[in-house]
Order: sequence, then structure tokens, then C-alpha cells
Amino acid sequence: MLVIAAYAFCGAAAAGLLGALALRLLRGRSVAVGLTVVAGVAVTAMLAGTLTVAEAMFLSTHDLSVVTTVVAMAAVVSMATAVLLGRWVVARSRELTLAARSFGEGGSFAAPDGASTAELTALSNELAATSARLALSRERERALESSRRELVAWISHDLRTPLAGLRAMSEALEDGVVQDPERYFRQITAEVDRLNSMVGDLFELSTIHAGTLPLSPTRMSVYDLVGEALAGADPLAREHGVRLVGDRVEPVPVEVDGKEMTRVLANLLVNAIHRTPADGTVAVAAELRDDSVVLSVTDGCGGIPAEDLPRVFDTGWRGTQARTPPAGAGLGLAIVRGIVEAHQGRAAVRNVTGGCRFEVTLPKATAVPTVQATGA
Repeated sequence: MLVIAAYAFCGAAAAGLLGALALRLLRGRSVAVGLTVVAGVAVTAMLAGTLTVAEAMFLSTHDLSVVTTVVAMAAVVSMATAVLLGRWVVARSRELTLAARSFGEGGSFAAPDGASTAELTALSNELAATSARLALSRERERALESSRRELVAWISHDLRTPLAGLRAMSEALEDGVVQDPERYFRQITAEVDRLNSMVGDLFELSTIHAGTLPLSPTRMSVYDLVGEALAGADPLAREHGVRLVGDRVEPVPVEVDGKEMTRVLANLLVNAIHRTPADGTVAVAAELRDDSVVLSVTDGCGGIPAEDLPRVFDTGWRGTQARTPPAGAGLGLAIVRGIVEAHQGRAAVRNVTGGCRFEVTLPKATAVPTVQATGA
């Protein structure tokens, strides 16, 4: 038996080496060719082993013919099966290629109908998932492009108006036709301050988008943070006849850049005050939710249309003309989101009764370890 096994192994090994060489030479061809070669190698190995053993055992010519005939029939069936399987796999691969081609040309991927191999099915599922992600990416890109166009249009308008006013006032002063130059000087200063504020917002927004916003986090209480923001917004609230309320603020610690986070609250408060009618109320609250600190600003604007809610924090968004403040450039809320996300937080908005609520969620500051003194 050992001798028979040795002879059979030598014959099969010779056929296997020839098959491996053939597969190497044909490795760039279709999978159908590869399957045919594999089937041929299997049959040839069996035939070579059988013939080697038959020759060593001196089988009769009749017995050798019978064995050879059986192997030949097996070879025919194996080769036919390999060809059919290869053609089926090639057809499924071609359908998948056509589907992927339409997906690459900007369309969506749809997996071909019918059964397929496990590998091709996995590839189809991955292409479908990639198609869905690319569709979302294209949608976001279109939204960003739309926001950029709106921003350019609004900024161009907002810059042109004060520049035209400055030019008219400067020409009037130059021609000496002004009866009250001091009033013109004050107006020029106000317009320059407005332009400077717009340029500053654009610069900070570009810094945020570039990911280079410098932050110096320090540990502080949201109570102090909200108190400082309320104090800064109080004059504007008095001017518009709006009440500021901040009695639901928990003294929870956070680690934030005080200057940038104060700007976040200031932008939200100014936005709320401008959109709240006289005798209305703007409420500020801060509370702890699941190891996160939630700062909220609730106004009395009457609510934001549902179709506008997803775009509130987009660059250049201002909503309807009726909600547009005269000095806004649509950058305040975009800056709010950028600063909050730079602090590993998130900004959101939702409608409430009589208005809307802007919420800023920040990570809670980690507990400071206490060191116990030991006596000598």
C-alpha cells in the first residue's frame, strides 16, 4: 500500500506542478479559464496516479482500458461542470461591472438580481453601502455649495450698502455741503464698526473651517459663563424691550475656552433678542444631562419653519426675509456650531411653544482628583 501511495502521489504531483504552471501563465485571464484548468488538473492528477499505479502493478490491457475510460468520462463531466460554473461566474461579474460603471458615472448603485457567489454578494453589499455614503456626500456638497453662493450674495449686498453710504458721506463732507459734520462722522464710525465686525466674522469662520481655531480651555462654572453673557447682552435687550431670564442655571463645571464660549452665548442671545418682539422674554438655562452640560437659549420668535430647521446652522443662512435682521450676514450661527464642535460638543435647535430653543451640549469637566495630606 505504501508503494501504491508513493506511485500515485508522484503521478498526481507531476500533474499538479503542470497545473500550477498553467495557472501562473493564465493568471490574467478570465475566472472561467482558471476553473477549467483546476478541473483539468484534478482529472489529470487522478489519471496520472492511476496510470502510474497500473504500470507498476502490470495490469492487463483490458483493465487499463477500463480505468482509462472511466477517468475520461469523469474528465468530460468535470470539464463541462467547470465551464458552466465559470461562465455563470463571469456573467455575474459582468453584470456587477455594468452596475458599478453606472454608479461610478454619478448614479446610484443597484445590485444585480439573481443568485450570486458569497464573494460577489459581499462586494455588491459593500458597493451599495458606498453608493449610499457617496449620495449623502453629494447631497452635503450641494448644500454647502448652495450655502456658499448664498453667503457670497449676502456678503456682497451687505458690503455694498455700507460702502456706498461711506462714499456718499465722504463726498458730501469733501464738497462741504454737510450742515452737521459730527453726525456724519458718527455715522461713518458706525458703518466702519459694522464692516469690521463682518470681516472679523468671516476671518473666524475661515479659521474654523480650516480647523485652526486656537483654543485655551480652562475649568470654569457655567454659572459664571452665563452670567457674563447675560451682562453683555443686557443693554441690547433693554433697547429692544426684551426681558432676559437666567434663573435655571446649575453651577456645573466645564472645560472650555472662556472667550470663544462667551461669543457662542453672545451670538445666540443677540439672535434671540433680535427675533423676540417687544415685551417678550429670552430665557437662558444650563443643566446636567448624562455627564453632559446643556446650555439653552429660548426666544419668542414664533418658531422656525420645519423645512428650515436643518439649515439653521449653515453658513449664510438667514431664513425668510421677514426674519432677517438689518445687520446680519448669516454667519453668527455658523460660528456658533464651529466653536461648539471645536469643543467636542454639538449645537441643535428645535421649536417650542411660542418660539424656538437653541441648545449647546458640551462635555462635563472631569473631576479633579483630591490629594490627602499625610502627617509626619
